[in-house]
Amino acid sequence: MSELFLPDAAATDALGARLAQALPARAVVHLHGDLGAGKSSLARAMLRALGVTGTIRSPTYTLVEQYPLPAGGTALHLDLYRIGDPGELEFLGLDPAEARLWLVEWPARGEVALPPVDLEIRLAVDGAGRRCQLLSRTPVGAAWLARLDLG
Repeated sequence: MSELFLPDAAATDALGARLAQALPARAVVHLHGDLGAGKSSLARAMLRALGVTGTIRSPTYTLVEQYPLPAGGTALHLDLYRIGDPGELEFLGLDPAEARLWLVEWPARGEVALPPVDLEIRLAVDGAGRRCQLLSRTPVGAAWLARLDLG
């Protein structure tokens, strides 16, 4: 586990860029935190750093936004806050084999229907900034964290 303090939006963007630069071939990320903790901001920073251009929408109402990645593959950004049952994910037609990156907000609401998580990111408001914990859950996640060299 690594723990960081992100004093401002620029620090959140920088973490997103570092995560993107060290991204494994395929990864599933669960983003935890209360409303306003910075989950969508971190996801947006990662997607930008991976080369996604144009508008990056929050999937709050659509449940999922898909982004083709310039280096190949697709990134999926899911927000499961509004689902009532994990079975609802079936209707989204998501193919785990096609996605290089899963960024999942509110994963507990759909966990049984999601692929195994490689990296959990927990965000919490701390004064004007954010506390951030990164926890690896698979060998892929552990190798990813090691490449980040967060100290």
